[in-house]
Amino acid sequence: MAEFEGKEVNIAGNMIYEPILEEGVFRFDCSGSDRSAAFPSLSFTDTKLRDTPVMIHKVPVYLPTFKCVNEQQIVSIKLPIGTSFYGTGEVSGQLERTGKRIFTWNTDAWGYGSGTTSLYQSHPWVLAVLPSGEALGVLADTTHRCEIDLRKESTIQILAPASYPVITFGPFASPTAALISLSHAIGTVLMPPKWSLGYHQCRWSYDSAVRVLQVAKTFRKKGIPCDVVWMDIDYMDGFRCFTFDKERFSNPQVLVNDLHLNGFKAIWMLDPGIKQEEGYFVYDSGSKNDVWVLKEDGKPYVEVWPGACVFPDFTQRKTRSWWAELVKEFMSNGVDGIWNDMNEPAVFKTVTKTMPSSNIHRGDAELGGCQNHLHYHNVYGMLMARSTYEGMRLGKENKRPFVLTRAGFIGSQRYAATWTGDNLSNWEHLHMSLSMVLQLGLSGQALSGPDIGGFAGNATPKLFGRWMGMGAMFPFCRGHSEAGTVDHEPWSFGEECEEVCRLALLRRYRLIPHIYTLFYMAHTKGTPVAAPTFFTDPKDPRLRKVENSFLLGPVLIHASTVPVGGSDQLQQVFPRGIWLRFDFDDAHPDLPTLYLQGGSMIPVGPPIQHVGEANPTDDLSLIMALNEEGKAEGLIFEDDGDGNEFNQGEYLLTYYVAELQSSVVTVKISKTEGSWKRPARRLHVQLLLGGGAMLDAWGKDGEVIEIKMPSEAEVSTLISTSEKQCKIRMESAKPIPDVEEVSGKKGMELSKTPVELKSGDWLLKVVPWIGGRMISMMHLPSGTQWLHSRVEVDGYEEYGGVEYRSCGCSEDYAVTERNLEQAGETESLKLEGDISGGLVLERQIKILKDDPKVLRIDSGIIARNVGAGSGGFSRLVCLRVHPMFTLLHPTEVFVTFVSINGSNHEVWPESGEQLFEGDLRPNGEWMLVDRCLGLGLVNKFNIDEVYKCLIHWGTGTVNLELWSEERPVSKQSPLRISHAYEVRHIS
Repeated sequence: MAEFEGKEVNIAGNMIYEPILEEGVFRFDCSGSDRSAAFPSLSFTDTKLRDTPVMIHKVPVYLPTFKCVNEQQIVSIKLPIGTSFYGTGEVSGQLERTGKRIFTWNTDAWGYGSGTTSLYQSHPWVLAVLPSGEALGVLADTTHRCEIDLRKESTIQILAPASYPVITFGPFASPTAALISLSHAIGTVLMPPKWSLGYHQCRWSYDSAVRVLQVAKTFRKKGIPCDVVWMDIDYMDGFRCFTFDKERFSNPQVLVNDLHLNGFKAIWMLDPGIKQEEGYFVYDSGSKNDVWVLKEDGKPYVEVWPGACVFPDFTQRKTRSWWAELVKEFMSNGVDGIWNDMNEPAVFKTVTKTMPSSNIHRGDAELGGCQNHLHYHNVYGMLMARSTYEGMRLGKENKRPFVLTRAGFIGSQRYAATWTGDNLSNWEHLHMSLSMVLQLGLSGQALSGPDIGGFAGNATPKLFGRWMGMGAMFPFCRGHSEAGTVDHEPWSFGEECEEVCRLALLRRYRLIPHIYTLFYMAHTKGTPVAAPTFFTDPKDPRLRKVENSFLLGPVLIHASTVPVGGSDQLQQVFPRGIWLRFDFDDAHPDLPTLYLQGGSMIPVGPPIQHVGEANPTDDLSLIMALNEEGKAEGLIFEDDGDGNEFNQGEYLLTYYVAELQSSVVTVKISKTEGSWKRPARRLHVQLLLGGGAMLDAWGKDGEVIEIKMPSEAEVSTLISTSEKQCKIRMESAKPIPDVEEVSGKKGMELSKTPVELKSGDWLLKVVPWIGGRMISMMHLPSGTQWLHSRVEVDGYEEYGGVEYRSCGCSEDYAVTERNLEQAGETESLKLEGDISGGLVLERQIKILKDDPKVLRIDSGIIARNVGAGSGGFSRLVCLRVHPMFTLLHPTEVFVTFVSINGSNHEVWPESGEQLFEGDLRPNGEWMLVDRCLGLGLVNKFNIDEVYKCLIHWGTGTVNLELWSEERPVSKQSPLRISHAYEVRHIS
């Protein structure tokens, strides 16, 4: 609160409001002084749109309330029972966000899980779909860290530092209408160059120009469509941005020319970290222009890994201009697109995983002026993407920029596409990728997609093929994988997977005229490109949780995201009305099934290998399905595909209509827009009948085409024949083999399904095949994920020695006992791993029936087969319990305990690593406290079994380790540690 700033006060009430922007949009503030003191909007295209009231006499339907506690503003909006929540931007987990809580704090979230609450982008936005099918949008217009809590039924609660305005959009008649209204505030998605809608192939890294060309030419040799090859950070000279390695990428212009001759574009990575090195032209010019982010003492902030580097302060106009000029010059190397990575900004070897909150950004007045990093953290990535976009416009004025950004804020879609970050090669992430793409679309970012096949880990053939089948239908379509994994090109998993990838991408390229048209509508109207299935009928509660299908305009796509059963065995939930199946003679169990909504028609192009192959005079196809009234309509947008002349009317937008009268379907143009002349071409009309059957008619585009309908008996025969042919194709198709594991440099076996324990307050996931690790420790009442888990390491591990990552953390464990919770019995899992020398590490994980708030773990090193020559005693061992907990609010956490000697301890991240022995050990328990959450994770243990306690603060993590004594064990004298976890609410 402006008038109470710096004071601890508790005030509450109804928020005041004024209409802004257009009918149905309202701005809410806690008071008039708060309205005047609000920071400029970085989400709106123009902060004046938010700050200028309009003359509308309607009043809002739903009034937010607020309370302010210790400079935190808490806003609540109560909606009708049965309301479903969506949006919240880039989030993992389920599609419907009801019951979830997230935090908007851009975070380098490598290997995130379904319960991770902060990812790479921040969208403080909720789309509420009411029981009536109407939709209300809620935007918290703050750049600060923001908690969005949707756990209370039909209630939106937002918590962030005071004060900030809340903008409501609607309720409008449909979710689409709410998104259109949102776009009037935050802008629409950029109009992508048409080539960017093709397939993109990427890897960290293609390490030389030779390797890049080899990959590109293999696509053409194998007839697999592709338009873009990407260069990760290793193309640079010593990780210096805007440079090229003198040996491996000695002549980038020649490489780009070769790629262009083969129909490929080239995209290159630029990170924000600039190497601090005198004589390096970027550092020298940046220092001369005084563009770096500063520390609190006024000196440039320097990060120390992978070498000393500084960060541009993109909040300043002069910095953005400086960066744009560098990008402009960079473009002269033939650069077609730029990839901004690590721009959360990600900083290594620090607890917060980003730069200190005390750092200073000397922002322009229209952005909020000079502020600390807390204010600008969430928009750093967006401002970098904006600077890159503006530089690309300078470099190639007659071309559309293509920028991909990892970090972003609501409104980033004006400048860049995005992807869903460093995902994992497993079935859970395949399934989540659909919901994640849809949530971004529901938050204004229409141009997104996942790393197909998964970034971290080794995909299996079936996983990769299924992912490509679905990913080929996403707005942005890119395969990407990290260093050290097996190759993830479409031909890397055997001929069956290769064929599925070829079919999937050929299908995408046939649909590019339709997808490109959807992007034109998204760019000009604010409509979504990919949308949840419930958008067809927002009133239908059956559709609101559907996660195995989605819409591309009127095309419904059903995809299998589980390892068992293909799309032909999928339990499909259809919206009401007519939905007719179609394909391109490419039906396959590992490909999604496509349906067209009755009353619709879509444009389809020829089979091509890259977008540049298409010609305006090529035959145009229209696939259509009549509705109950015997009518259909559709449209196609056409222009040069990569220029800006469409803004001056140089395009052709054609609306087609069809109508059935007297057994004849007439197809004609109803209207056109734009100054482009219609190409002289044939028009191929395909009328769907059902079961994949269709009638074909040919004519000249622009003239009336008539299709005579066959009799009902003839239609029935056509449908029956088509269904039989489809069945034969499905049965004769070579399915991708069920290979469980793919060996690779890292040996990651991510396609297996973790063992779940769910009971009481806890949901746990354990991977027996990698050290018996627990990778998820979700506290259900609070919705808090406590563990930080990556692919092979972290999470909850146990070692058989004092050394870090010693025996026990990577072996294949066997599940020896599994008790499911039935009739109130305890849920438990018992497993053991052979740690050699006749020893096993045994662990039992239990959620107690008598106390469901408690998670108990009993572990031990047991001598099973120790040789007699050793007297029955093993080597020297130590049981070291090594859990890694994630810090949602790294600056607001500490560990507290009372020692055996009675002394009180509060251990904060800045204290580094600390070891407690003897009477300084915690007296049987210690607690990890998160002051923002108001929660503490209590770890209780048997003090007679624990000889040392270690606290180690990492990058956004903390380890709370328990060590047994170090000694040999025998069958009669095992080492054991029994301990338990419980979550407490704290004041």
